[in-house]
Amino acid sequence: MADNTTVFKTLAKVGGVIGKGLIAGFAGTAAITVSQMIAMQLTNRGMSSAPAKVGGKVLGVEPRGKAELEKEKASSDQHEAPQELQEEVEMNKQVFSQLMHFGYGTGWGLVRGGLDLAQVNGWPATAIHFGAIWGTAQVMLPAANAAKPITKWSARQIVLDVLHHAVYAVAAGVVYDAMNKAEETKSKKKKKDKKKKNKKGKKKKNKS
Repeated sequence: MADNTTVFKTLAKVGGVIGKGLIAGFAGTAAITVSQMIAMQLTNRGMSSAPAKVGGKVLGVEPRGKAELEKEKASSDQHEAPQELQEEVEMNKQVFSQLMHFGYGTGWGLVRGGLDLAQVNGWPATAIHFGAIWGTAQVMLPAANAAKPITKWSARQIVLDVLHHAVYAVAAGVVYDAMNKAEETKSKKKKKDKKKKNKKGKKKKNKS
């Protein structure tokens, strides 16, 4: 029975870490999305198609209507599909890209949870989390032809990319650590209440 209790306690802890990691990852993704949108406004740059390209290659899927669009282009003498179809596919691309973006970012929150299991928290965990996600992007995106290698980036592009990923890691870390702190506070309160209850019980026994 004791062994079963230990197993379930471990499972509960892992489950809690996974849940907190996903929530932190979602928060980090929301933060980096805002950061990127601000940068887009300042630089007049369009939305990145990298998430859609990488997600499509990894999962073997593509935005709805893309195959039909390619077929229309191939069969047309002018190699142009109807404007309505082009607009629909473009909108689907943006939706697909955002889904991949949020799915990827939320999933990376699990790494933050893994660091917690390894008893690494606070700023050290945030630094490791940042290094892991940014380093992976530098390898994965060029490999999927979704971005140029970092050696071909301008200094401004590198600074912006580092900044965006730092925003993600910091936001995810702050949210994760806040959830941990709330759990610790709740646990301390329970222990305190239990001690008070035990003291009251002892006093009653002594009186009787």
